[in-house]
Amino acid sequence: MTQNPHESDNRPTPGRELDGFEWSEGEAEVVPLDSRRRARQTDETAPEEEDEFFDRETIAVADRVTGPPVDQPDEDAVPPVSQPAQRRAPIVPAWLRTWQSVRAMIAWQTCDAAYVVAYHSARSPKYLVKTLWYAVPGVFAGIGRLLYWATAEEGNWALRQYAADRNDAETWLKLDKQRQRQSRWRWSVLIALGVVGLAGLPAFLVADLPSWLRLAVVAGVVPVLARIGRPTDRPITDRVSEAPRYRKLTAELVRRALLACGISGITQAVSKDPNAISFPQEIHRDGPGHLAIVDLPYGVEAVEVVARRGRLASAMRLPMDQVWPEPGTGHPGRLALWVGYQPASEMKQPAWPLLRDGKVDVFKAFPFATTPRMETVNASLMFRNWLVGGQPGSGKTFSLRLAVLAAALDPRAELRIYELKGVGDFKVLESVCTEYGNGFDDETKARCAAMFAWLYKECERRSKRIAHYAALGKAPENKVTPELASLKGSGLHPLIVAVDEIQELFLDAKHGKEAGEILEKVIKLGRALGVILLIGTQIPDKDSLPTGITRNVNTRYCMSVADQVANDMILGTSMYKNGYRATIFRPVDEAGWGILAGLGLPAARRSYEVNSDQAKSVVDRAMQLRGLAGTLPEPGTQERENTVIFDVLADLAEVWPAGENATWNEALCTRLTELRPDAYTGWKSEQLTSALKPHGLKVGDIGRRIDGKPVTRRGIRLDDLTETIADRNRRQRSG
Repeated sequence: MTQNPHESDNRPTPGRELDGFEWSEGEAEVVPLDSRRRARQTDETAPEEEDEFFDRETIAVADRVTGPPVDQPDEDAVPPVSQPAQRRAPIVPAWLRTWQSVRAMIAWQTCDAAYVVAYHSARSPKYLVKTLWYAVPGVFAGIGRLLYWATAEEGNWALRQYAADRNDAETWLKLDKQRQRQSRWRWSVLIALGVVGLAGLPAFLVADLPSWLRLAVVAGVVPVLARIGRPTDRPITDRVSEAPRYRKLTAELVRRALLACGISGITQAVSKDPNAISFPQEIHRDGPGHLAIVDLPYGVEAVEVVARRGRLASAMRLPMDQVWPEPGTGHPGRLALWVGYQPASEMKQPAWPLLRDGKVDVFKAFPFATTPRMETVNASLMFRNWLVGGQPGSGKTFSLRLAVLAAALDPRAELRIYELKGVGDFKVLESVCTEYGNGFDDETKARCAAMFAWLYKECERRSKRIAHYAALGKAPENKVTPELASLKGSGLHPLIVAVDEIQELFLDAKHGKEAGEILEKVIKLGRALGVILLIGTQIPDKDSLPTGITRNVNTRYCMSVADQVANDMILGTSMYKNGYRATIFRPVDEAGWGILAGLGLPAARRSYEVNSDQAKSVVDRAMQLRGLAGTLPEPGTQERENTVIFDVLADLAEVWPAGENATWNEALCTRLTELRPDAYTGWKSEQLTSALKPHGLKVGDIGRRIDGKPVTRRGIRLDDLTETIADRNRRQRSG
């Protein structure tokens, strides 16, 4: 066969077969070209019949050498653009970025220095006596040291003795000659100093010198002599403390504490790689303490460390309220460990920023609490519902009242408050409330239940107003806006409803079940309509706090509780397991501390403390703001608009058709509307069934013949109605 000349021209040059060819990353190899060429030359000289499948374009691979990995390690695989940002230290240190942090650091250093100065000042007479006592032997000890120095025997004598033991006369003579040479000039200096001292001492005592100069010389010389004359184990000054007041946070201390937590993921990772625990940032000052940002080993979450906060504090030998681990930002395995200069229980909390002046906009955040670092935590009211829970003495009522005080400083907000404990903790706010109730009697609980029923109707009215303004383009996303809330006559002003000790209502046999069902609906509907609910409870369980309410509340503040069940009832399922435990806080001693969830990551927070006298001054300022805005409620007028407190069972008995043993719901709704149009207008069979359900009145199918045809509809029987009313009356008399 004739060979194509073009094919011959395209044949690769020996030794350059791979020019222009690019290997894929997954197939790259390093191959010695010299051995390759020798193998190819051997193959070319061999007859073709010895290797029938040999191809001229085939490359024989021999003596393979493993090259470096094609993919870079994960730690180095960072985009070049992001590397400088990660490696650069911040221009301004973290503790200098806020005036609050600088002030906290300066205050702590000042307090510590003041404590040390005061401690030693109180013992200064003792120090003076000890100084004078040790100064006398210090004179003779000093003279002895000078004489020994002048002999130049220090170090030289041991060397001469070593030469003498070896019978090395030449070395001994050289060393002695060196000693004599040093001793001569030292004795000269010592004699000169002695002459000056002997001549100067009478002059110092007799000459007319200023008193301050003599005192300065004595104050400089006597401590030196005392230091020379005192025994080594007898210091002149006392220790301020037997143990360090503050253990500075170091990487080694953090590693040891994390290993002591007993987390298997950390222990196993560190046993294989000592650098499994890393620090992406240097440990630095942060407020009144130090902050360590820690990257835990792969697969270990920060919440696992948070759940073992007690072991962490034990490993650091610090009180628990001085060690505050929290999940860091970036990824779940990053831990932010903050250690304070002193326990949080000993730190003085700053005053509430709104105590003296300031105005609140409920659409914006307001200062509510502080972190363990004494940083301000802002909280929101609008589009949120609050649940505050804790055992007696935890500060629950004061925290709830703080949120209401903030709302009172917005003149647009309408306040309706019920405290079902009966002690009057919210009494100071009555002057700015449209509705206020205090007590756990049946009348107060009935009024509170009626308010919830009114709230449900109010949500229905507001939803129509929102739809109206949404059609005009004034309610984007069908929510209340600051403009609509400020618009007079819109009917969409913020409505703040606070109920403390709400378990008293939910546990009430007469109103509890119905109030819980209505309140759950209000929580679901009212958030976007400007209706804000703030509820406080003391006994969080399924009876005193219906689960339908806890599921829909988006801001939770769990203060001191007794057990895991109460903790998770307030904060949510598995929060205790994840390390968010309000059981660590002691009632009364640590009042105000709790776990705040719903405003960023859950964490320990302490609400600002505002006592009753301070609350009165805030309310006075709120009254001035409302007086100028024209929203101050008139004294003695605490009635709800379009509100009628009614008894549906009594109303049914009043409108029951004469001679009828059973009646359809739709007929009863018509009669109820005629009796109380403000209360029953718009009711249908379903609404009546829902209203009767809490009373246990049976609603069933009732059949009749109309025009000869059987018709069945929902209704009630007279016997069931009278029996239900009789049972209720018996319970009320027995109760």
